[in-house]
Amino acid sequence: MIVHLKTTVGHDEAKTLAKTHQAILTQKTQWHTGFILTLSSKVKELPEELRQYAEDYTVLDSDIQFASRNYQDLKAEVRIAEDLVIGGEGNTTYLMTGPCSVESKAQIESIADLCKTQDVRIIRGGCYKPRTSPYSFQGLGLEGLKILREVADANDLKVITEVRDASHVQDVIEHADIIQIGAKSMYDHGILRACGEQSKPVLLKRGFNSTLQEFVQAAEFILSLGNPNVILCERGIRTFEKATRFTLDLCGVSWLKEHCNLPIVVDPSHAIGYRFGVADLSRASFAMGIDGLLIECHPNPSGAKSDAAQQITPDMFSELAASLRKMAPGIGRRLK
Repeated sequence: MIVHLKTTVGHDEAKTLAKTHQAILTQKTQWHTGFILTLSSKVKELPEELRQYAEDYTVLDSDIQFASRNYQDLKAEVRIAEDLVIGGEGNTTYLMTGPCSVESKAQIESIADLCKTQDVRIIRGGCYKPRTSPYSFQGLGLEGLKILREVADANDLKVITEVRDASHVQDVIEHADIIQIGAKSMYDHGILRACGEQSKPVLLKRGFNSTLQEFVQAAEFILSLGNPNVILCERGIRTFEKATRFTLDLCGVSWLKEHCNLPIVVDPSHAIGYRFGVADLSRASFAMGIDGLLIECHPNPSGAKSDAAQQITPDMFSELAASLRKMAPGIGRRLK
């Protein structure tokens, strides 16, 4: 149950009510300017002692609460810049592209040039890499963040990059416009809490062994701590099939669109793990009316320091973008 408290209820009083009713206290969202109490989904009737403080309330039958369309049917808007809003009731799908790992300034400048020619607004690149093997390239860290920010500012681009550990959050906040929580960090409550206690947009990737319920509940950690700027990202799940790296769950995307009010982005690169299928999966996802595509692109994929097989070339990206623009009118979408 979500209870909107009257705006006359002060912080101390709201805090006492939250403690009394074992509720989570949240201050201000897109939907309410006062304090909000989130009670267990097992609570089906507003407690009598809360009635004098409640402006309104919503009874929900699952632990998906803030993200539920039963709470707010309108899709949330995540504002990256004054003229760049992901989600909402608009019809724009945003492309986000860049290499798996930031390797050099020249590499990022090359991708920035591609972004400008293709009218792409958001550049990606990993600086803290959560590698499966300790012997793989771990990223440039803070140096990589500085490169991304410098090149992005010079080309009027926005930055999305991953946080690998809660201790990195502040550095990422200072250099990025969107904080990415990777699939391996979806259950990291330290990262979820740190991202929820600040206001920058967060792109949360689904863990490859996670159910949809678990995925959205991870988003609820961020939302319930007061950060409404959450974007969900489907990036493939582990199944019995081993021919591809993972299996892109488009059924899951459809379920999220139906039941959740958060923007949805798809990462086809990590799903298939091979560049040959990135374009096909991108077009299939775009046709579903998603809010963004996160695509890995490298100036020289064969020489990449990480995930070389899944990164497409700039020429491949340009061809893909052109094909998506041809599709856009037929599905009622705009591509940026």
